[in-house]
Amino acid sequence: MSSATPSDGPVRARDRAASVRFGQHEPARHVLVHLSDTHLLAGGAALAGRYDVEANLDATLAAVERTGVRADALVFTGDLTDLGEPDAYRRLRDAVEPVAERLDAPIVWVAGNHDEREAMRVGLFGGAPTREPLTGVWDLAGLRLIALDSTVPGWHHGDIDADQRDWLSETLAEPAPHGTILAMHHPPLPSHVPFFDILELRDQDALAQAIAGTDVRGILAGHLHYSTSGTFAGVPVSVASATCYTMNLQRPPQAVNGMDAGQAFQLVHVYDDVITHTVVPVVEAPTGDYFSAEWIAEMARLSPQERLEAFSRKR
Repeated sequence: MSSATPSDGPVRARDRAASVRFGQHEPARHVLVHLSDTHLLAGGAALAGRYDVEANLDATLAAVERTGVRADALVFTGDLTDLGEPDAYRRLRDAVEPVAERLDAPIVWVAGNHDEREAMRVGLFGGAPTREPLTGVWDLAGLRLIALDSTVPGWHHGDIDADQRDWLSETLAEPAPHGTILAMHHPPLPSHVPFFDILELRDQDALAQAIAGTDVRGILAGHLHYSTSGTFAGVPVSVASATCYTMNLQRPPQAVNGMDAGQAFQLVHVYDDVITHTVVPVVEAPTGDYFSAEWIAEMARLSPQERLEAFSRKR
């Protein structure tokens, strides 16, 4: 199985939060930023003549930086471009790479049904323009991240072919110290929006067999343009919303369509015994400064019981 980006050794370990532990759980061992469905076009064109997808991506990346998170990786789960144009991939790299450099985080590019394998391989990985699946394995200081290619050239539905499933099984044969997360475009979940079921991931039972009994702890996906979650073969699945436009779920499922609002990304916090997925809306709004740096420092100086008295007891 050809890798889009071969693993080049462990990414340096992220320091676990320097703040005092305020609750029962140790700080997360790893943090991933999960983004999806950027749908860029050549020349910076507006998607469908109405969505400024480059401005929306820039706003999303600015929001990512405002979180102050020290990410282990930026994971983009597909539909990176809308038409698979070489210039669109160049524009995507130009937008994302400076942010990744400032965050000191690798970028994980995952192919989506709107992408074209040949152009994506050249534009994002500097490889030969082949139709081989774009897969990869990243060792993030003990957390293994595997990118799968659920695209079917010439079609919009998804599938993980037999060769890729065999490669996945071989890769998963040796457990990783902190487990494995899969990243793919088509989620192995049902959608309550009927037209997405036409474009679903096919042959899901075979994928379930490939990950059965392995150390896979979570699946990251996109494709739906709205945030949702579920389980697949006992594994949690988290779908990130889109950066370009999102589904207006206030409309009946049969009539649902896109709106230039509700864009979001997710922060994935990986703990020893649990993984959380936090939806972060891409919006700038006035925020009450209730928890200042001074307040946090004061809480850190207090004992656990004093903190309960100061913050938990009802006045």
